Amino acid sequence: MATSKLTAAGRAVQPPGPGRAAETALVERARSGDLGAFEEIYRVHSGKIYGLLLRMVGNPADAEDLLQDVFLGAHRKLDGFRGESALATWLYRLATNQCLDHLRSRASRSGQLTDAIDDEPALPDAGTRAIAARTVDRIDLERAVAQLPEGCRAAFLLHDVEGLEHREVAEALGIAEGTSKSQVHKARLKLRALLGGSRQSSAHSE
Repeated sequence: MATSKLTAAGRAVQPPGPGRAAETALVERARSGDLGAFEEIYRVHSGKIYGLLLRMVGNPADAEDLLQDVFLGAHRKLDGFRGESALATWLYRLATNQCLDHLRSRASRSGQLTDAIDDEPALPDAGTRAIAARTVDRIDLERAVAQLPEGCRAAFLLHDVEGLEHREVAEALGIAEGTSKSQVHKARLKLRALLGGSRQSSAHSE
């Protein structure tokens, strides 16, 4: 039976649960060259990683290519995974870095850079899941998400769509937890503005 350990401050720290222990064992098998173990990692995590990539780049073909790049990179860098965060969080970080590099390269080629939203007008916050709760046309929402600045888009997708906590988003993106909260908040404001403008344009055209 596993026992708790005490920190210097005297607080009890529980050992990793069975899920994390099984994950660690799977990673160790993959590190030792067990291809079946890495295939299992791919099977478990590729669906969510692909979903994130698709929402980030908006193109299934590019998302497929990036997915392969992410897992090739994960295979090469597996020795660098220390287990300090969940494997999924580590994979999200690889995926967002790969994706942001791709988007910057694409923007550079096309000469189109996403505008910053530091001058975002202050709009009332209708709640933590206000965007998700709204009944909006899915295509309009996806188009609006595609217009978000890269950092805001990644934080919003990881937090509001993938369901990561701000602490996990911060780990995945290599930013402070407060920055994650700020980026998600800005993304929601931007989306409300974009979706509001979309509805007004639609109403005027009827």
